[in-house]
Amino acid sequence: MIVSERMTAYINSLNPGNTELLEQIEREAKEQYVPIIRREMQSFLKFLLKALQPERILEIGTAVGFSALLMSEYGPEGCTVTTIENYKKRIPVAKENFIRAGREKQIRLLEGDASDLLPKLSGPFDFIFMDAAKGQYIYYLPQVLRLLPPGGVLVSDNVLQDGDIIESRFAVERRNRTIHARMREYLYELTHCGELTTSILPLGDGVTVSIKL
Repeated sequence: MIVSERMTAYINSLNPGNTELLEQIEREAKEQYVPIIRREMQSFLKFLLKALQPERILEIGTAVGFSALLMSEYGPEGCTVTTIENYKKRIPVAKENFIRAGREKQIRLLEGDASDLLPKLSGPFDFIFMDAAKGQYIYYLPQVLRLLPPGGVLVSDNVLQDGDIIESRFAVERRNRTIHARMREYLYELTHCGELTTSILPLGDGVTVSIKL
């Protein structure tokens, strides 16, 4: 945990929740052990959407479509969401959830590896939400920067790895060391890239908010 469990529980106890369908999809995802954005991240994402009012949103990592639906629901009226997913078992579930919500025309799901699909997108996207395989963030970044216009915002989730990011690579489980090293590289790039101004927040599992200059 980055923030104590008691503090997180208290913050989440103040969360008024989402629409009935989103609540249902969240319960279904948890029953199937599908990772979705944490409650505190949901609140933060809704805040950013209301503040920034992005018209074109790109999400990298759809899973079952929960966050794409949340962004379509709480983004400005008429906004569009393009979301990318590579895990074939989850794609039909996401599509069905978009239909359940009546948002299949507002959300465009691209099937395949983001490394292959991002270069084919023309953009620009006002708001990009990065929530895919953590070890790939650093490789997606050049295309993300290309697709982001000046003033556009990039939000990257799960960047602090439950606090493991501050540990030596030798203190991290061997199977996680590559992701650990790549995430450290990603955070360094975000905070030292001349095109971005970035803030790192200990929210949920760690989140960065970057604005393109």
